Amino acid sequence: MRASRRFSLSRLWAMVVKEFIQMSRDRLTFAMILGIPLMQLMVFGFVINTDPRHMPAAVLLADEGPQGRTLLEGLKNSTYFDFVKVVRTEEEGEMLLRQGQVQFVVSIPENFSRALLRGDRPAVLVQADATDPTATSGGLAALDGVINTALLGDFKGPLMRLAPVPPAIDLRVHALYNPEAVTQYNIVPGLMGVVLTMTLVLITGLAITRETERGTMENLLSMPLRPTEVLVGKITPYIFVGYIQVGMILLAARFIFDVPIHGNLALLLLASLFFIAANLAMGITFSTIAKNQLQAMQMSVFVFLPSMLLSGFLFPFRGMPGWAQVIGEILPITHFLRIARGVMLKGIGFADLGRELWPIALFAVVALAIGVKRYRQTLD
Repeated sequence: MRASRRFSLSRLWAMVVKEFIQMSRDRLTFAMILGIPLMQLMVFGFVINTDPRHMPAAVLLADEGPQGRTLLEGLKNSTYFDFVKVVRTEEEGEMLLRQGQVQFVVSIPENFSRALLRGDRPAVLVQADATDPTATSGGLAALDGVINTALLGDFKGPLMRLAPVPPAIDLRVHALYNPEAVTQYNIVPGLMGVVLTMTLVLITGLAITRETERGTMENLLSMPLRPTEVLVGKITPYIFVGYIQVGMILLAARFIFDVPIHGNLALLLLASLFFIAANLAMGITFSTIAKNQLQAMQMSVFVFLPSMLLSGFLFPFRGMPGWAQVIGEILPITHFLRIARGVMLKGIGFADLGRELWPIALFAVVALAIGVKRYRQTLD
């Protein structure tokens, strides 16, 4: 039966109703259509911060005089520094920087107040973890102004002579691990995590759905295999693919971008195994949930976006609001970025890796358990 050539509102309405019904049946795709732009709005609107403040800092306050405490209060009031640790030695402060527990260590020397009042320009040392130059640039740039403003109230009456130029304090800044603020030193190790996440989650996300769409799922189900054996067997070959990618990026980092590797390469490769397994487990789980390859790809995008934006790869992690940091801590890429930058730029050892390895391992186990639970052993 041929339709009339004239435009019909009733036929149009029937077509629209049919599309709505089809859309309502594909609830996962509909949720992605709404969820991805909502997530972009929240992330770009609230999370991105190129001038991070309230960065965790440690202080070595060896001075008992009032000017030392005034200087410390001035740094706190600047909102760039949150002093969360008090250390007794410079070595203790350097250990906190190496482990990534603080972003800055401020050392106010003994007899600081007395030397300041004598006009001797006492030295104040500020050490910064410069592996991410964006995270420290704001605080370091503001240091001169913050210190001068903090002590201005003390330079009155007979102490007015201490106020003129040059400044009354000899400020010494040591930017550790990346003193020249080379962007590649921060980006290239991070790219390792981004590339592995993007490719491995997507490839394994298609593993089960591809079997279903090609009609080979029935053969797979007829084999005497347990769900765990199927899923682990699916992801195992991709572990070698992941290691090939890691090798390519490390070679490029060393010989093309001149990124230093101060730590033990074997430790980095061990951590890579945990991270590769976590991504493959996440991808195979998506594959057991999705009904087709399109849904699997949409799920991969849904994870890849926060992995890029909430992990500290593009923007300072500590500059994000608390709720975004909580989400970021769940993602395995956040911990792997700290490991990669820590091993390559700081030379951290196995003792420092543990606090970042166990969240990745836990994520992999939970993701694989969900995948095994969701794996259907029938075509229904």
